[in-house]
Amino acid sequence: MNNLAKLFSRLSLALAVTCVSAYTVDAQSNRKLVRTGNKFFDRENYRAALPYYEQVLANDPNNAEALYFAGISYMTFDKEKAAEYINKAQSVKPNVDRDIEYWLGRINHINYRFDDAIKHYQAYMPNIRKRDDWRREEVAMLIQHSRNAQKEVANPKDIFVKNLGGVVNTEYSEHSPVISSDDNYLLFTSRSAGNNQNSAKASDGEYFEDIYETRRIQGDEWEQPRSIAGNLKSSGHDASIQLFDNDTKMLLYRSVNNGDIMYAERQADGSWGDAKSIGSNINTADFESDAFITPDNQRLYFSTSHYSEDGDLDIYVSQRQKNGEWGKPRNVGAAINTKFDDDSPYMAADGSLFFASRGHNTMGGYDIFVAKYDSVAKRFARPENLGYPVNTPDDDTYYRLSPDGSYAYLSSYRIGGYGEKDIYTINYIRAARVTGRVYATNDSLAIPGLELVFNGQQADKRPISYRDVTKQEDGLYDLRILSGRTYQVEITKDGQVLTTESFEMPMVLNDTATIEQNFYIDFGDDPTRVSTAPALADRGTSDKTATMEFKNIYYDTDKYELRAESIRELDAVAAYMKANPNVNVSIEGHTDSRASEQYNMTLGENRANAAYDYLVQQGISARRLVTVSYGERRPVATNNSAANMQLNRRTEFKIIQRQDTQQEVPVN
Repeated sequence: MNNLAKLFSRLSLALAVTCVSAYTVDAQSNRKLVRTGNKFFDRENYRAALPYYEQVLANDPNNAEALYFAGISYMTFDKEKAAEYINKAQSVKPNVDRDIEYWLGRINHINYRFDDAIKHYQAYMPNIRKRDDWRREEVAMLIQHSRNAQKEVANPKDIFVKNLGGVVNTEYSEHSPVISSDDNYLLFTSRSAGNNQNSAKASDGEYFEDIYETRRIQGDEWEQPRSIAGNLKSSGHDASIQLFDNDTKMLLYRSVNNGDIMYAERQADGSWGDAKSIGSNINTADFESDAFITPDNQRLYFSTSHYSEDGDLDIYVSQRQKNGEWGKPRNVGAAINTKFDDDSPYMAADGSLFFASRGHNTMGGYDIFVAKYDSVAKRFARPENLGYPVNTPDDDTYYRLSPDGSYAYLSSYRIGGYGEKDIYTINYIRAARVTGRVYATNDSLAIPGLELVFNGQQADKRPISYRDVTKQEDGLYDLRILSGRTYQVEITKDGQVLTTESFEMPMVLNDTATIEQNFYIDFGDDPTRVSTAPALADRGTSDKTATMEFKNIYYDTDKYELRAESIRELDAVAAYMKANPNVNVSIEGHTDSRASEQYNMTLGENRANAAYDYLVQQGISARRLVTVSYGERRPVATNNSAANMQLNRRTEFKIIQRQDTQQEVPVN
């Protein structure tokens, strides 16, 4: 070997040794960083753990262990990033941890991928050790949560959920909204730094809970929140609960004594005084978390772990005594309380109990439930899940109605928020008045006697339909329709379609809005023509659907019970709908002219509902059916004989055009 070769060989060996040494140092450094991160992770201080994992990933983007623990840490405030990290960890190293399938199930669930969540949970089951039966029960419960969520998300309510905005909400947790009786003063709880009076942080690395106040500027605008610590300052968590006694007193939570319910009074200068215990019959050595005093100041509903064998929260009620103290509490009943946490009670003006629960048919985490009170049986009825989008696959808590009951506040951790829990408003989408005329484009005259049919869908895709006829005197139509959706408006004359147009109804959150919408029809040179639109079969509907006609069914005088021959025709309708899952049907009830118009409208509705109920019992999805009553308004014969009146006592079935092309699998 010549000298140059010997030199090259020595340099190569030195370089190789240097690279191996550098790799070893980097690997050791990464392991040390992961171990440091894991120390915070084990204390559930995820924000403190993350920088160590991220430092590892900056050096080694495919470090499976750092990806795995960082993904779990991100679940508390960044669901999408958590999913990215955990999925990548498994792709890099499938066996990165024995619990990887469990966490993949959890992250898919909170990101609305319920089928994937169930698959991961099922894949995890065989890996559970025999001695860990508690984990097996937990995973079985989580699978049920995914199934519950799948059902609720597929059947959403017509509800508008709105984030309260970045003035109130931060990257940290905001919760426990409390609104004043005039709807303009808001108390809430935050774990943000803000102007927090507590300089120390809790063991999880976030600031202790502190109570903030803000005032409404106008509409959805709020002043910059201010901490109300002052006399309420403590070394732990303080959280808002309720304003009562004409907003002069406040219920609050304080993390003393494992968690107690306190109250404070507003001072002359507007500040809040010292926090005092609500009473020894309420506060115990165990965890009391939330409470609500009824408007008459006579009952206190609260959640406590004191009487539970397993340490879960249950809801109890206490009656005020003659001396002003709260009496011995009693359990609100097995209909409400489960073996899981039941928390955050709120009593509405009608006696309905709203609360948050990890039990019942929750979609995952806490869901909001409502239970009606049966004054005869003197107990609460079975609670109902408020459904999606009020509830989500993650925690939804602290549901509080506005003073007039027209909307509600909620604390929730959901996709699209500012970080952890945010405060939202919950508004039920309202029907609004829509009015206008139909004009001929050639002479701009309003045309009377035209029928307008607004076909749309509820949030759960069940069809809805609204009808009116332009008036003879002024050509005006006027009706109320559900807002916040697109309608296909079919304009007809004597049963013949003139035109079909799309109309987007804006979102309306009050009952007083009026939308004006005019329509225009081009009759060409002959304004007396009524047929300028293509036939139904030419508008994209199959010939079979277009030509299919169902027979009417008929009723006895003043009755809506189905006759035997009606059952046969309804069976034919059901069979056709099962064979044609892209078909929706309008069920239209009619009467003869006897009795008042109002009575006949109700009778027509009952007749339509009788047919509707039968079809649903035969397995037709309720989302494919819509009912309407015309009462006596649309006779097929003059009401001057018994035979003619029998023809008018009928239910008709009409195919309505679907707004989407996706076929729905009929319910069996």
